Amino acid sequence: MASTTLFGRPAGSAVTIETRRSWLVAGSALGVLSVSFGAPTITIVALKPIAAAFGDARTVPALCSALAWLGSAVGGIAMGPIAERVGVRWTAGFGALMIAIGLVLSSLGNRIDLYLGHGLFMGLLGNAGLNAPLYVYVARWFDRRRGTALALIASGQAVAGTIWAPLFGQALGWIGWQLTMRVYALLAIIVILPVAVLVFGAPPQAAAGSGFGVPEPAVGAPVLGLKPRTALALLSLASFLCCVPMAMPQGHLVAFCSDVGIPLTQGSAMLSVLLACAFIGRQFWGFVADRYGGLRAILAGSACQAAAMIGFLLTQNEAGLFVVSAAFGLGFSGIIPAYVLAIRELFPASEASWRVPTLLLCSGSGMAAGGWMAGAIYDYVGFYAAAFAAGILFNLANLVVIGALVLRQSRYPVPVLARA
Repeated sequence: MASTTLFGRPAGSAVTIETRRSWLVAGSALGVLSVSFGAPTITIVALKPIAAAFGDARTVPALCSALAWLGSAVGGIAMGPIAERVGVRWTAGFGALMIAIGLVLSSLGNRIDLYLGHGLFMGLLGNAGLNAPLYVYVARWFDRRRGTALALIASGQAVAGTIWAPLFGQALGWIGWQLTMRVYALLAIIVILPVAVLVFGAPPQAAAGSGFGVPEPAVGAPVLGLKPRTALALLSLASFLCCVPMAMPQGHLVAFCSDVGIPLTQGSAMLSVLLACAFIGRQFWGFVADRYGGLRAILAGSACQAAAMIGFLLTQNEAGLFVVSAAFGLGFSGIIPAYVLAIRELFPASEASWRVPTLLLCSGSGMAAGGWMAGAIYDYVGFYAAAFAAGILFNLANLVVIGALVLRQSRYPVPVLARA
């Protein structure tokens, strides 16, 4: 017997907007983000050399990374609607130019130049033109496997770290962090601009609805029995809480390894392993989100992230840290795309251009806060265990908020398409 959808239609009979071009667009978006997120990765790998240039204050490079995240999140609020009006290819091209300017400015080595280069150019004007607009854009090319597609493009940061972190680790020894930034600025322009112009055209019009037999949420309708703004506020709060601990190992793993006697090249390789596992994990979590819904995927991923964070407190030997880093990458990897999918499941598609950037503002703010907080706590107490413990508390608070929303979902179910 043929499997059916929630509404009694044969699963193979519904019309889908997904084509080969949908996956070309998603794959191109992944490639673009893997280059754009490589820019702030230089500062993560070079955290100790940059800190050494400023009196060994790790809050300086940590704040640079935080500003890059925060700028990208804040800028996404404006770039999302702008991309709706002028097209993603233009915001992406503009973002690539701003990232290049930010890298060159940061390479000058002045503290203010570093902050402006990361926060204003790489973040507010650069990745903001790519990250949030591409989430909304790619989602409009999919209806059956939207969660999988979102998980794929959300792997941009993971791919960036996997590819670039070990290369940056070598480059720092050869040419230093400043020249590395200038070379990468040229690479960002060469790669991103042609892809943006040639691939990112108008999305299919049919994608304005939920598609594939699933009814479109009505504008202003209750969400999980709550007012829409209340539901969005809780989701945004949860995204902030889970991203604080998410940022800590990603931003400080190389420096943490160096503190316990692991060479920079090995620490860079460990960061690469973490993010490679994040890429693999995102594909699994994308399937989970498509099958069971965004909220349940968030809850499961957050629980795995908390367990891995505890692991960082329990081991300091190289082999153990490689294992914990891999587990952390596998655990946290599906959380952010699952939030975006939850927005698409709970709210009308016509509101995605501002609701998705609003949520990403809060998640990016959490990443910024977590990266900065870990550096500040280290500078105060002299070790990372206290920072990771604080991150675990934020993670537990996230589990409380998301757990409450999942419980409400059992009372106010969201239609999720049954897969064949």
